[in-house]
Amino acid sequence: MKNLTELSLDIIIQSKKLSVYFQPVIENYGHTIFGYEALIRGPVNSSLHSPVSLFEAARQQGRLVELELLCRELSILQFKWLNLPGKLFLNASPETLFQPNFRSGRTLNLLARIGLDPSRVVIELTEHSPLENYEVVRDALKHYKEMGFEIAMDDLGSGYSGLRMWYELRPDYVKIDRHFMCDIDTDKVKQQFVNSIKNIAQELNCKIIAEGVETENEYRFIEKMGLQFCQGYYISRPALLPLRRIPDSLFSDNVITIESTKSVNSATMVNQLLQNVDAISPSTTVEYCADIFNQYPHLESIPVVEEKKAIGLLRRNSLTNLLFTQYGRELSGKKSIASLVDSQVLVLESSLSIEQASILISGQIDRQKALEFIISSKGEYQGVGSVIDLLREVTHLQINNARYANPLTLLPGNVPISKELDKRLQLSRPFVICYIDLDNFKPYNDHYGYEKGDQIILGLTNILRQGLTHSDDFIGHIGGDDFIMILSTDNWHAQCSKILDCFSEWVRHQYSPEHQVMGGITGEDRAGNLQSYPLLSVSIGCVRLPPKICTSHHDVAVLATYAKSMAKKIRGNSLFVYDSPQTANPLQEKVS
Repeated sequence: MKNLTELSLDIIIQSKKLSVYFQPVIENYGHTIFGYEALIRGPVNSSLHSPVSLFEAARQQGRLVELELLCRELSILQFKWLNLPGKLFLNASPETLFQPNFRSGRTLNLLARIGLDPSRVVIELTEHSPLENYEVVRDALKHYKEMGFEIAMDDLGSGYSGLRMWYELRPDYVKIDRHFMCDIDTDKVKQQFVNSIKNIAQELNCKIIAEGVETENEYRFIEKMGLQFCQGYYISRPALLPLRRIPDSLFSDNVITIESTKSVNSATMVNQLLQNVDAISPSTTVEYCADIFNQYPHLESIPVVEEKKAIGLLRRNSLTNLLFTQYGRELSGKKSIASLVDSQVLVLESSLSIEQASILISGQIDRQKALEFIISSKGEYQGVGSVIDLLREVTHLQINNARYANPLTLLPGNVPISKELDKRLQLSRPFVICYIDLDNFKPYNDHYGYEKGDQIILGLTNILRQGLTHSDDFIGHIGGDDFIMILSTDNWHAQCSKILDCFSEWVRHQYSPEHQVMGGITGEDRAGNLQSYPLLSVSIGCVRLPPKICTSHHDVAVLATYAKSMAKKIRGNSLFVYDSPQTANPLQEKVS
């Protein structure tokens, strides 16, 4: 005889009494919805309302596959019925993939029937018990990928064998468990853990999703870390009718004012895209605006300004839709256009660089389907800009950057470095030039091979990137194991110290256990003699450059080379600061 729980589960499955909630997964760079995770709830006021209780009951009764397939079917149908954008994340237990009653192809057939492409579906593996049969699961996931699905791994850091599961299954996405998101903005250990996961993900070409982000500080921190995706209560709780657009208030005002050093080459600034278009006030009548659109057939929108501040755009199609209704002009012609203004328009400061503008706009294109943006100066309306013109400038910059980029790291090479230095000198603002060089790199390269040597170069590149704290900071790759950083903030010394600490910790794991114990390797020097070489280290030579000390990048190069040569005389990870070329007051530090 069945007990109460078994009867409840019977009724739920037979009558499909399950509710599908959706929680958005957002892309941090553009603040857009990337997809939704489907979450199942049992009947309200039932002992099986909680998904934990529901799935545990199904597992105990041997009906896990049956329940999961039903949940999958309902989630897909509801996702399609709501016409939600982006990808659909579907939870699946790995153990269901090798259950005898698991039927292959059922999901694909359902997708084909309702017209949903498999590329929009992500199978998200949730680990509730130790996983041992990796080979079977790996084969099943390979089958899914061949059909066009993507794979995600849930709750990394909370399960029984998370890292091994990641290694064995090689998913497209990994979700970091919410435990590591809680107070990550103040917890240094969690920050180090997440940074390590991010580094591994880059090596495996895997995307990271920060799960369980609940506060603004947590969100700001993971965005600054460069994590691409996130989800959590800060963005939105799971809902039957989920958000289709993330409120701008979660991020910032729709007017973007990123502090930016004005470039000597003003062709790279947003103000070069400025088109002078007369604006109207929100009190302007519908009839007057209709006459403007009739007079200028090429005009698709008119800027709307109140007290010199842009509040949005009046779009031709919104006016056309209104006037095409029966008696539209008679009923609405004398009314103001205030209610028709599209306020969700990107407003960019004229001093913003083309590169920064392209990043911001790329996050808005899919959402807005618009081809223009507003340009302001210190918050006051200046004119409009064209996305087409912006893309043309970005393409031009990318071609130039690619021409001179280092082929391994893709960082700017010697020509862009020289131009950047000359630009800084012309601005007559103080900055710090850092010449970075690896110690004992050739013996490591000879012993471990060029592939491992390239990994060292890429690892150092990633550490340097993480060391940047300001949009004005610059990294260039001179060649080989030599790099340049240009830092503009007062905390440059702390930035360099952090880079040395991070490299010292990271590089130990790039050696075999034997060499880690030995503290280095043995190899031949340039004369062919056997010699011991310590673990790889980094030498940083810094020069603080007040205005007008140097007149060209050649002068800067001489000073930076001197500082680097002095740093390399210090054993181990070292920082040598040539404090002021005028007073020749050097400061040297041995970090490790």
